[in-house]
Amino acid sequence: MGRRIDYYDDPEAPAANSLVPSVNVFVVNDRDEVLMIRRTDNDNWAVPGGAVDLGESVPQAAIRETLEETGVTCEITATVGIYSDPKHIIYYTSDGEARQEFSIAFTARPVSGQPRPSSESKEVVWIPKGELATYRMDRSMRLRVGHFLAGGPMHIG
Repeated sequence: MGRRIDYYDDPEAPAANSLVPSVNVFVVNDRDEVLMIRRTDNDNWAVPGGAVDLGESVPQAAIRETLEETGVTCEITATVGIYSDPKHIIYYTSDGEARQEFSIAFTARPVSGQPRPSSESKEVVWIPKGELATYRMDRSMRLRVGHFLAGGPMHIG
């Protein structure tokens, strides 16, 4: 399996060669915990998410990606923000794709299922909101987590 490398405002970053709409999902349970995954491609913690496929809506993609990566079916409840910073390049070593960031982050509630790892997630756990800052994650995910925890108006950037 290839690796994912995130670059931010880095002159060593490869030039972007794709722009793929994607989603991130903050699933929050009744105990006010957030469903988090430890990614297999870079070992960082993140909320579930991934690319929007042809033929599906953005919310459908958010629900599908969450289920695929975590085993939990969710219902979308709100939007956290839209992230499209051209300084953030995501490089995939498996195929040389250098993707410019374009992600829509949502909040959701769990409907069914139990957390379980997948080919994209080596760990899937519920984490109390107050502990999220202690987990290792990429700068872009930390930014989304901050906006989610702030709970203010939707972030666009």
